[in-house]
Amino acid sequence: MDVILLMAMTLDGKIARGHTELVNWTGKRDKQYFVKVTRKAGVVVMGSRTFDTIGYPLPGRKNIVMTRDKTRKSDDKNLVFTDQTPKQIVEDLQASGFDQVAIIGGSVVNSLFAKSNLITRIHVTLVPAVFGQGLSLFNTDLDLSLEYVASREIEAGHLLLMYKVIYHER
Repeated sequence: MDVILLMAMTLDGKIARGHTELVNWTGKRDKQYFVKVTRKAGVVVMGSRTFDTIGYPLPGRKNIVMTRDKTRKSDDKNLVFTDQTPKQIVEDLQASGFDQVAIIGGSVVNSLFAKSNLITRIHVTLVPAVFGQGLSLFNTDLDLSLEYVASREIEAGHLLLMYKVIYHER
C-alpha cells in the first residue's frame, strides 16, 4: 500500500498556527496538487480536528476520520469515523481494493502513521511563510530516513518536495 503524507508547511516547519486553522495560507497550485493526489488515491485519512476544521467530507474521495469519540457516526458511505489503528485502517483499505491512501493530518495522525512505519512517501509543499509557533508536521520523537525523489517550484516561492521513506530493520 502506498501511503502518502501530503502536507503544506511553512519555512519554520509549521502545518498550522493552531488546531482550528483552515489551511488557507497556501497557494492555488498547492491546493490543485492536493486535489490531484487525493483524488488519485481515492481515500484520505485525517484526525477529527482536521475534519472539524474542514467542516465537510472532501468530495470524490473516501474520508476516514480517526477519532476516539465512539459517538461520532456517519450515514455517508464516503465518510467513516473510526478508532482503528493506522495498521488496521491500511489493511481494511487494501482488502477493499485501494492501493494508495493520502494522510492529510494533523500532526497526531501523521505521527501515528509514522510510528507504525506505514508512510511510504512524503510530499510537502514548502510555503514562503513563517509562523514562529504552531503545529509541527509531527508531534513526537521520530527517526525517519528519507530518500530525495524530486522537487519543483509549483508557484512563485512555493516548493513541492517529494521524498521516499526508508525504514531500517531494528
